Amino acid sequence: MASITRTARAEWQGTGKEGKGTLTTQSGVLATTPYGFNTRFGDTKGTNPEELLAASHAGCFSMALAFALTAAGFTPANISTSAAVTIESDGPGFKISRSALALDASVPNISREQFQKIAESAKAGCPVSKVLNAEITLDWKLV
Repeated sequence: MASITRTARAEWQGTGKEGKGTLTTQSGVLATTPYGFNTRFGDTKGTNPEELLAASHAGCFSMALAFALTAAGFTPANISTSAAVTIESDGPGFKISRSALALDASVPNISREQFQKIAESAKAGCPVSKVLNAEITLDWKLV
């Protein structure tokens, strides 16, 4: 398979704490969706990078597990994954310190040992699990 690139755009106006922003994705699923300090660190309606990362990790892992189970000869009846992404203080800033996956799955005719081995492999092989080891590029301009 050739490489695929997906895009998203963030617009921000104002300071870090008082400012407001919007997120828009290539697919249009997010279209000028609001985010800001209070959606990230409080309970204001909107989204935030950690919530989006949690959704990405849960979705990526679930799909990776489905592919791995199928390759091993099993047909999953249901895979339900949640991810809890933790952001915490890191000196003067913050860091994402953890993504905790919680999985409930129904897979006929598989042993616990087989399932654990396949699930651990899917966790390690999921592209979002690998994201922190990815190349990071920056194309910028000051206007």
